[in-house]
Amino acid sequence: MVGLKEELLKSIWHAFTALDLDRSGKVLSHNLCTVLNVPHDPVALEEHFRDDDEGPVSNQGYMPYLNKFILEKVQGNFDKVEFNRMCWTLCAKKNLSRSPLLISDEDAFKVWVIFNFLSEDKYPLIIVPEEIEYLLKKLTEAMGAGWQQEQFDHYKIALNTSREGLSAWELIDLIGSGQFSKGMDRQTVSMAINEVFNELILDVLKQGYMLKKGHKRKNWTERWFVLKPNIISYYVSEDLKDKKGDILLDGNCCVEALPDKDGKKCLFLIKCLDKSFEISASDKKKKQEWIQAIQTTVNLLRAGSPPPHKEARQKRKELRQKLLAEQEELERQMKELQTANENKQKELETVRKQLEAAAARAAEEEKKRLQTQVELQDRFSLELEREKMVRQKMEEQVAQKSSELEQYLQRVRELEEMYKQLQEALEDEKQARQDEETVRKLQARLLEEESAKRAELEKWHLQQQQTIQMTEAEKQELENQRMIKEQALQVAMQQLEQLELERKEALEQYEEVKKKLETAANNTKSWKDKVAHHEGLIRLIEPGSKNPHLITNWGPAAFTEAELEQRQKSWKGKKNTSE
Repeated sequence: MVGLKEELLKSIWHAFTALDLDRSGKVLSHNLCTVLNVPHDPVALEEHFRDDDEGPVSNQGYMPYLNKFILEKVQGNFDKVEFNRMCWTLCAKKNLSRSPLLISDEDAFKVWVIFNFLSEDKYPLIIVPEEIEYLLKKLTEAMGAGWQQEQFDHYKIALNTSREGLSAWELIDLIGSGQFSKGMDRQTVSMAINEVFNELILDVLKQGYMLKKGHKRKNWTERWFVLKPNIISYYVSEDLKDKKGDILLDGNCCVEALPDKDGKKCLFLIKCLDKSFEISASDKKKKQEWIQAIQTTVNLLRAGSPPPHKEARQKRKELRQKLLAEQEELERQMKELQTANENKQKELETVRKQLEAAAARAAEEEKKRLQTQVELQDRFSLELEREKMVRQKMEEQVAQKSSELEQYLQRVRELEEMYKQLQEALEDEKQARQDEETVRKLQARLLEEESAKRAELEKWHLQQQQTIQMTEAEKQELENQRMIKEQALQVAMQQLEQLELERKEALEQYEEVKKKLETAANNTKSWKDKVAHHEGLIRLIEPGSKNPHLITNWGPAAFTEAELEQRQKSWKGKKNTSE
C-alpha cells in the first residue's frame, strides 16, 4: 500500500501544482474521490476548504487532508489509467510544450505516466540520467533500432553540467524531438512508447494472438492474450474492448508443452487448480517464448517477488542510493582531509615562524658563543701551561710511587706463595693425623677381637679338661662332642691367625702413617722457621709428641713392651698345649 500511495502522490503532485491555489483543493479532491472510488463527504470537504489561513488550500495544509480523507481510503479497486488521465488533463494544458512534437498527445500522456514511474521519490520530481538511459534503451529496442551510446554520453555530460535530471515535460520534449529516434516514423515511435507503457505501467509481460481450445464445444478460437504478473487475460482483439476471460495464476500453476494433435501444432498446456487451458501458438518460437514467460511469472509468484521491471527499478534505485551515500561519504572524507590539510598548513606556518625566530636567536647566541670562546681560549692557554708544569711534577712522583709499589707487590706475592705452601703442609699434617687415628681405631678393634677369641679358647680348654674327668660311660659321647669342639677350635685358631695377620698389617700401616706424620712435622717446623724469618706473619700449628705409642684394646700405652712380650709367650704356650 505504501508503494501505491507513492505512485498516486506523484500524479497528484503534477495536478496540484498546475491548478490555481484558490480552487485547487476542491476541484482536485472532487476528481480524486471520483476516479479512486472514494466516497464523497461534502460536509468534510467544505469544512476543510473554508477560506482561512489554516485550511488545506496551502501546500502545507493540503497534504494532511489528502492523506487522511482520500489516500487512506483507497482500496485499489480503481482504474490506474483513468486516474493518471485525470491528473494529466489537469496539468498538461499548462505545462505541455506548444512547439510541434513527433509524438501525439496520447503518446505524451504515456511518457508522462512512465516518468512518474521512473522518477525519484523527492519533489520537485525529476528523472535522473540513469533512468533516462534505461527508458531510451527500451524505446530503441522496441523500435528495432541500434542504441547510440556515444550520442547519449555526450548528452549526459551536457546534462550533468547544468542540473541533476529532467522534469516530465522536458522528458516529453526530448522524446518528441526525435533526437534519439532519427530515421523512425511517428507510427513506429508510437508503437514503441505503447509497448514500453504496457510493460512498465500496465505490467504487461507478454501479449499476442494465439488459439485457445474451448472447454464446452472443444473448438479452437483465436484470442488476444495479455500476460500480467498474476493473470492471463484473453480478448477478442488487441483493442482490449471485448474481454472473454481470465486465467488466474498462482504458485501452484504450471505450464508444459504438448505434442501436436487434431491438426494443431505448437501446443502447450496451462494447468491451474480448478481448470486447464490448451493453447496453440503460431510457431515454435512463439510457443517457447510463451512457455518461458508463463513459467517465469509462476516462479516469481512462488517466490513472492515483484515483476522483473519493478524489481530492476528498485535495484537501480538502491544502487543509486548506495553510490550517492558513498559519494557523500567520500565528499565528507574529502572535506575532513581538506580541513585537516588546512590545519596542517596553519601548523606548518606556525612552526616555520617559530623556526625563523629560533634561527635568529641561535645566530645571536652563536655570536655570543664565539666571543666567549675567544676569551676562554686565552684563559685556557695560560691554565694549560700551568697544567703542563704540574703534570710533569706529578709524573715524576708517580714514577717514584710506581717503583715503590712494584717492590711492595713483589713482596706481597712472595708472602702469598709462602702462605700457600704453608697451607699445603698443614693439609698434609692434618691428613696424616687422620690416617693415624684411623689406624689406631683399626688396631684397637683387632685387639678387642683377639682378646674375645682367646677368652673363648680358654673357656673351651677348661671344658675339655672337665670332659676328660667324666665317666667312661660318657666318654664316647664326650669324645664326639670333643671332636666337634676340636673342629670349632681349629676354625677359631684359623680366625685368630687371620686376625694376627690383620693386626700386623695395621701395625705396618701405623708405622707408615707415623713416618708421614714425622715428615709433615719436620716440614711444618721448617716453614715455621721461614715464616718467623719473614716478620712472623703466620703462627704454625705444632704437632704432638714424636715418641711412638703402643695401642691395645685397653687403650694407648696400657702395657709396656716387656709385658706384651710375656703375654705373647703365654698365649703361644696355651696354643701349643691345645694342639
